[in-house]
Amino acid sequence: MSYITAGRDVNGHDIKLHYIDQGEGDPIVLIHGWPATYEMWEYQLAELPKHGHRVVAYTRRGFGNSSKTWEGNDYDTFADDLKAVLDELNLQNVTLVGFSMGGGEVARYMAKYGGARVSRVAFVSAVTPFLLQTDDNPDGAPKANFDKMVEGIRKDRFDFLATFGKQFFGVGTISHPVSNATLNWMQAMCQLASPRATEQCVYAFAATDFRQDLKTIKVPTLVIHGSDDATVPAKVSGERMTQFVPHAQFVEYSGAPHGLFITEKDRLNHDLLQFVGGTKVTNSNAFAW
Repeated sequence: MSYITAGRDVNGHDIKLHYIDQGEGDPIVLIHGWPATYEMWEYQLAELPKHGHRVVAYTRRGFGNSSKTWEGNDYDTFADDLKAVLDELNLQNVTLVGFSMGGGEVARYMAKYGGARVSRVAFVSAVTPFLLQTDDNPDGAPKANFDKMVEGIRKDRFDFLATFGKQFFGVGTISHPVSNATLNWMQAMCQLASPRATEQCVYAFAATDFRQDLKTIKVPTLVIHGSDDATVPAKVSGERMTQFVPHAQFVEYSGAPHGLFITEKDRLNHDLLQFVGGTKVTNSNAFAW
């Protein structure tokens, strides 16, 4: 396994981030969602390097095979970890792709580090700009919704993940966009996370306000969101992104759930490659390689 060191914990132990680095060319850095690992990018890691790109994906601290720290489950720290990845691998002209919770890393990194080393950013099913309902964010979700998630995690994390996985991929009585094998694979991946990080990151992605961070982004920006996302609804996230990043292109995937990196994998791969290549992404379900 390959690891990048991202500082030390309070007890002086190295904090290790598990990562994969393959292909060559201008780099694409993939940042995973909660509570998964970089392995969620299975189909992107298998395809994007075929098209002349170096593709790097890493697992956030607290998850998968990365170090399980007790503290540091916040976006300032996550942005520092992303910087460690870019610096350690000396990546330049980077396209950052943040999925769901990972969109927060993109926003905070761009603001905190002035977008150093980055030429483009993409937000996929992202939690940005701000999920929590507050007086100045009335369209957000009530804190009680996130409290309920944490309650479910504490009561039976494994049962919570099984139920969450079905919503994540839009699985219902009639709809089965992914196989049971895929659901099992995703649950096993998510079970590797520490309970501490799993809980704390709920409040991190719920309560962190990225609106000011987003206003600092000046590079080309792509926003992709599924219209049927029941986990992070487009109306409170993707559809609002151009309010804060006016030059961003918003592309809606009609009928797609949250986990569109699986259900719409071919279209997502195509669109990311178009974006990285400087071509405007079509807003149509019809596409050709």
